[in-house]
Order: sequence, then structure tokens, then C-alpha cells
Amino acid sequence: MRKAISVFSGGLDCTVATCVYDKDWDIHAITFDYGQKAFEQELKASKHICSEMGWSHEVIKLDWLGNISGSSLNTDEDIIEVSVDDLDDLDKSSVSAGNVWVPGRNTVFTSVALSYAESIGAEIIIVGWNGEEGATFPDNSKEYLVKFNELIGVGSPEKIRIEAPVIDLNKNEIVELGIEIGAPMKLSYSCYKGDSVPCGVCESCVRRNRAFDYFGI
Repeated sequence: MRKAISVFSGGLDCTVATCVYDKDWDIHAITFDYGQKAFEQELKASKHICSEMGWSHEVIKLDWLGNISGSSLNTDEDIIEVSVDDLDDLDKSSVSAGNVWVPGRNTVFTSVALSYAESIGAEIIIVGWNGEEGATFPDNSKEYLVKFNELIGVGSPEKIRIEAPVIDLNKNEIVELGIEIGAPMKLSYSCYKGDSVPCGVCESCVRRNRAFDYFGI
């Protein structure tokens, strides 16, 4: 089977995105430890999902990224809590996004994934970048995807491309796709705070919960 690298946090988006390629690709999932508060829970979810799906899994430590990050994900700063109404308020959601922004995170993750792809002969890198979060996280946007693929085309001797199957989808549509393809969404973990029981009030939790509520899940 053709090989694929998945940038995999164990969250909702990357779980659904990776499952899109499950039947036809040999999936190699990589989870990054950059000192984030949620790492232990992300690792637990990632291992569980990869075991369930039969994907290989590896953890890559990026201590330096956590050390330079001033994000609330890496520091004692409180993670901003939001309401459902805040999600569609661009000003409020932009503040929340800034609170959890880690410098160059997706650029670093995807570059490392490219190295792995070249080393094992993988043809694609799977990411969970999506339309809903792309509104406030520029490294989740379609423009970023296009530009990064252009960079790979210029800078890599191999024919590797980033695949982002949920790049145009909102959370409701991601959950709908997950239902359709049988993705193990119940095993995923999306909370920023890292508690064993998701907080339900960070932006990631609220977006996730709104989508599941829409389908009565």
C-alpha cells in the first residue's frame, strides 16, 4: 500500500481527516509533544485511535517549541473560556485564537512531517486543517495549504503533497463526514486544558460540542 504521514493529535479534525484515507493508505501517525497542557490526554487518545485503526504511531518531542511559546497552552496563563455565541463573533474568536497561538506550530509540524515522508517514501501528509478554524488560525486556511504545497513542490525532490480533506468544512460538516465514514470520533480528545474530563468551555471544546449537539450525539 502507498504510505501516508498523518499529523495526529488525537483530536476530532485529524481523526476524521485521517480516516478518509484509511482503506487505501498505510498510515503512519505522528503526535507532537511541545509541552502542551493537553499532551497526556492527546497521547492517550492518539494511541487508542491508532490501535483501533491499525495505524503505526510515533511521538516526536519538540521541547524547544514549548520553551519559546508564550501561548496559554504552554504557560500558566489561563486559557480563555467562550460561549457558543462567541464562536461566530470574529472579534471574540480572534482574541481566543490569539490566546492559544503557538509560534509557527503548523509550519514546524508539517515540515517535520515532510522529513518523515521523504525518509519512508510516503506520498501524502494528512492534516486536519479546516474551514471553521481557518477563519482565525491562518495556518489552518486554504491559502496556507496551497502555499505549503507549492513550497514542497519547489523544495522537495520527492512528489509529496499535503492532503487536507476537511479544509472547506465546518465542525458540523466534519462530524457529518465522520459519521459517514465510521471514524472513531468518540475516542478523540480536543480540550485545550488537558483534564481527563474535557472542560467544555475552551474554544476547542465549545466548537466540538456544538457540532455533536447538532447531530444529537
